[in-house]
Amino acid sequence: MNGQQRVDITPGIEVDIVLKQDQRTGKTTRGIVKDILTKSSFHPHGIKVRLQDGQVGRVKTIFK
Repeated sequence: MNGQQRVDITPGIEVDIVLKQDQRTGKTTRGIVKDILTKSSFHPHGIKVRLQDGQVGRVKTIFK
């Protein structure tokens, strides 16, 4: 899944995110979702989340 739909993301799932400083390169960071920061149900660049380690970025891949 590509992480554009908020309904697909729940706290505790494993995801790949792109951090703000990595947007140009597209480098992803893997982690477990702690909080969902995007309020809308859809975002074309990915739903913004906070990982359990505190990093914030937009979801690119969801692992279920």
